[in-house]
Amino acid sequence: MEMLVWTGHVILAIVLIVLILLQHGKGADMGAAFGSGSAGSLFGASGSANFLSRSTAIVATLFFISSMSLTYLSTNQVKGDSIMNSVMDSNEASAESNNAEKKIKPESTKAAPDNDSNSKANQIPN
Repeated sequence: MEMLVWTGHVILAIVLIVLILLQHGKGADMGAAFGSGSAGSLFGASGSANFLSRSTAIVATLFFISSMSLTYLSTNQVKGDSIMNSVMDSNEASAESNNAEKKIKPESTKAAPDNDSNSKANQIPN
């Protein structure tokens, strides 16, 4: 679902950029041809609303809706851990397993002294 919204979002962004670049600026309308320099005086305060401007408004609205959808999907994820959290969890798990191994292994017992004549045990007086 999220990949579908991402794909639509990217396509809408590209279409929105193309529609904006295809439109004429305010100075390129009929008002500029008469020497006034602005289309607002010829077509009124809003100017002319043609197919490109209406389609741009529709695509911009769809882009806004897809942005809000992506925000909703990203906040409602089941697992949102970062990489650092997963590294810390694996380090804690390995430390716990090392502690468990130490508890299982008995303490190393000291070996009985040798019966050599040079050993310290033979030099202790009775």
